Amino acid sequence: MDNLGTIGTTEEQIELMDVATNFCRDKSPIDKVRGMIDDDLGYDPDIWREIGELGWLAIAIPEAHDGVGLSMAEVVPIAEQMGRNLMSNPFGSTTLAAQALLAGGSEAQQAAWLPKIAAGAAATLALREDNGDWDLSNIEAAGTVSGDSVSLSGKKQLVLWADSAELIIASVKIDGAVRFALIERSALSDNAMRRETVIDETARSYEVTLDGVTVSTDALFDAGRTRETLEKIELAAGLIHAAEMTGGAQSVIDYTVEYLKTRKQFGKIIGSYQALKHPTVNNYVEYEKARTHLYSAAHSWGEQGRGEVAVRMAAAQSHSSYSTAADRAIQFHGGFGFTHDCDAQLHRRKAILSGALIGDAAYQRSKLANLLFD
Repeated sequence: MDNLGTIGTTEEQIELMDVATNFCRDKSPIDKVRGMIDDDLGYDPDIWREIGELGWLAIAIPEAHDGVGLSMAEVVPIAEQMGRNLMSNPFGSTTLAAQALLAGGSEAQQAAWLPKIAAGAAATLALREDNGDWDLSNIEAAGTVSGDSVSLSGKKQLVLWADSAELIIASVKIDGAVRFALIERSALSDNAMRRETVIDETARSYEVTLDGVTVSTDALFDAGRTRETLEKIELAAGLIHAAEMTGGAQSVIDYTVEYLKTRKQFGKIIGSYQALKHPTVNNYVEYEKARTHLYSAAHSWGEQGRGEVAVRMAAAQSHSSYSTAADRAIQFHGGFGFTHDCDAQLHRRKAILSGALIGDAAYQRSKLANLLFD
């Protein structure tokens, strides 16, 4: 943590990192990660309960709603260690749903759901559609208001951990304007949810059909806070995924270095060859940049303007660093690297999905250019 002290790492972050480092390492060994790939749920429910009991879901929820009262900055060390250990579960999606509620939910909606989330209830967001646009306002799903009810229609894709979520917050257009609707899992039929095949086999993603779903008008977010809510979701997602990818980059570099120190070719340890040493050092430098950007973004979280710049810098650097480190790991492992048994491919898959969810490094840099040079 020494390299992070100058950018304001908090005591809470350091304490959480110590706990999360040990917890995620012990609870998510690679054989367990691989075992969960073929599991329908995709994670261990007992470990999920422990995460709830540790209070991790309550970190960025105000004390008035049974939360810890900290911020997204303190969520970062946990997400980083989860990414480092390929620990997949609804932690990220649930944290994002809570942030959406805080940004756009009414007092009654917050009072109804935030204490449940703080206590361990899973939740998720249904924002993306088949156009694949990273502009979250470009949607076709719709809502039609009739009296005090809203009839929903359309399909949402890449809805992470939807099958585990007690609450799904979906974006729909009502009278041409983007709105958010709270949908309880019990309001969806089994046929409304179809598991998707995504490149990251450790994740669980669903297509959710909204046709035939009706909610109360009380389940809608405030129309006047839609833009604020979209911005909050985008930045919170960027921070969480940047943390996961930074942790993943550290892990895949460690995995590669261990191999380079033990594998022999032509009677020599392959790590002694400059063609492998130099790219590995470059990958480590890029990882250190990503981690510095990550904790700078955590430190700047909530600051107008500066916070978005910092988050997008972290998201761009972490995606680039993670992708390249995983690519080189696959390459340096030779023929074994191109098999399902090589752990590097798990990281490469996760980097691809993260980029698909929040926008890849090139997209993040294009958004940065608009922020910095307009």
